Amino acid sequence: MANQEKSKCKLCRRAGEKLFLKGDRCVSPKCAMVRKPYIPGAHGNAGGGRKGRGLSDFGKQLAEKQKLKRLYRVTEKQFKKHLKEAQIQSGVVGDNLVIRLESRLDNIIYRLGFAVSRAQARQLVSHSMFTVNGKMLNVPSAILKVGDEIALKSQKKEKTFFKELQTVLKKKKNVAGWLSFDANNMTAKVLATPSKDDLGTGVNISLVIEFYSR
Repeated sequence: MANQEKSKCKLCRRAGEKLFLKGDRCVSPKCAMVRKPYIPGAHGNAGGGRKGRGLSDFGKQLAEKQKLKRLYRVTEKQFKKHLKEAQIQSGVVGDNLVIRLESRLDNIIYRLGFAVSRAQARQLVSHSMFTVNGKMLNVPSAILKVGDEIALKSQKKEKTFFKELQTVLKKKKNVAGWLSFDANNMTAKVLATPSKDDLGTGVNISLVIEFYSR
């Protein structure tokens, strides 16, 4: 992940769209995709951006794979592990892959609004801020299932950061439809299995699967 941290804005510019890697900055006028909506590099602007470059089929597949991997802030090794599990499960591989990525604990913490980015969510989980089904869980890649209950540890609720966050979350009306959230108690529950419609970005999952099927 160290290389990915060097310039999150460049990752979005390479992808040709916002990946929301820097939280609130991504929805502000300071976002690099607003100021420089073309690929990085000396010829990025002159070349007309990513749309001005002709990509081969392989290039398109690689671009979509990189976009999905960076969106969820996972390494290549982690990504391949998720794909391998998706391939041995029954059903459509692409759908299974999205379900696994969406069901990661760090992603769920992000979806609930505890963090402004998946990177921050990963950090909160790693620092043992949450319990799952009453037990502390500090593994960001842990896969949750329907019925699992997530809660902010009671002793963390008194921290200024979470008190201020709770005020914000009480005003938040919507979370992902497959999750429920109680801002008063800072608890949540997985209600259903997520789908690829929950991605919230234009990733072509079919191209990702094709990349690894070569």
